[in-house]
Amino acid sequence: MSETKKPKEAEEIEIEKGYSKSQTAAKLRRLADALENNKPFEIQLDGKKIKIPADAEIDFAYEETDGEKELEIEISWK
Repeated sequence: MSETKKPKEAEEIEIEKGYSKSQTAAKLRRLADALENNKPFEIQLDGKKIKIPADAEIDFAYEETDGEKELEIEISWK
């Protein structure tokens, strides 16, 4: 009898963390420097280190719903 292995289910991780304005500015400055120099960027969110490669895609998303406005910076890579 042969065994069939089920593919592992993809683990979904979602972390959202707020920072003070000065902390946010510092993180954005480091990101801007990395982008400008075509270098990878590393950030730690709630204890998890995230390494963003230099070739990551960056998009801006704007939403308006019921008078609430939101601007997101989306960074994606594989």
